[in-house]
Parts: sequence; structure tokens; C-alpha cells
Amino acid sequence: MAYIALSAALISLCAWLSVPAPIPFTMQTFAVFAVAGTLGARRSALALGTYILLGALGLPVFAGFQGGAGALLGATGGYILGFLPAALIAGAGAERLGRGLPALLFSMAAGLVCCYAMGTAWYVAVYARAGGQAGVAAVLSACVLPFIPADAAKLLLAALLSKRLAPLCSPERRRG
Repeated sequence: MAYIALSAALISLCAWLSVPAPIPFTMQTFAVFAVAGTLGARRSALALGTYILLGALGLPVFAGFQGGAGALLGATGGYILGFLPAALIAGAGAERLGRGLPALLFSMAAGLVCCYAMGTAWYVAVYARAGGQAGVAAVLSACVLPFIPADAAKLLLAALLSKRLAPLCSPERRRG
């Protein structure tokens, strides 16, 4: 339970470390995948669910010290919501494929693709609902492609950290 609360706090802190932009550049992605690789699917999903719930209730845990339903329902809300299945995918991969660097990177990359897909679809839908035109290619070029190099570096850092921390945070370790 403490790991889940600490993980939600870490994700919040990393969301605040941001470079303002239409889609903010944050360290949130690093935290999400470090948590997933360290805690596994179930506990990381609980941490992300806690984080999203706190933000939905109005606590300023999202990038730019934002919170509330408006942050989740806005154009970039799909990326925040996409962190939950991304953590499930990355955490499940870490549990099933192991915590070697290639396995962690593969699992985290699969989770990131899911997050990108959810966020992009959400972004397109929000603009369409508002009467605007935002094609998938345009959204990908604005909201995904510029972030790939930095996100790849964050995944590498998250995988290296997870590889070290996972044995220390294992439920089996506490029982022994």
C-alpha cells in the first residue's frame, strides 16, 4: 500500500517537472514506466488509478499544476488516461518476460505505444467534437513524433531504475 501511495506521489512530482507547450514535456512518462517496471501490473495500475482519481477530484497533480475533470476531458486528457493501460502492459510484461533490460524496454515501449494511441485518438475526438479538423497524421506529427526521442530516453532510464528497484519492492521480499 505504501509503494502505491509513494508511486502516485512520484508520478505527480514528475508531472510538475515540465516544459510548458501545447502538450507539455514532462518527466511523468519516466515515472509511470519506472513504477510499472518496478511494481508490476496490479500495483502500478493501482498507483496510476490513484493518481488519476486525485487529479479528477481537483488536486493539482497533472502537468502545469492542473487538476479537475477539465484536465482529463481536455485535448490531452487521453494521454493521462492512457497511462493506466500503459502501466498495465508494461507491468505485465515485466512480470511475464522478466526484468532484463531488453524485456523491460520491449514491455515499456508496448505500453508507450498504447498511451500514444489513446492520447492521439482522444485528441482527434476532442477537436472533432469542438467542430475543428484534426487529422490523425497532423496530431501524430504534433503530439507524438516530437516526443519520441525524449520518451525513448525516459524509457531507458525507467528500465535501468526498475531493474535495480524491483527486487527491493517485491511482495515476496517482504514475506521472507
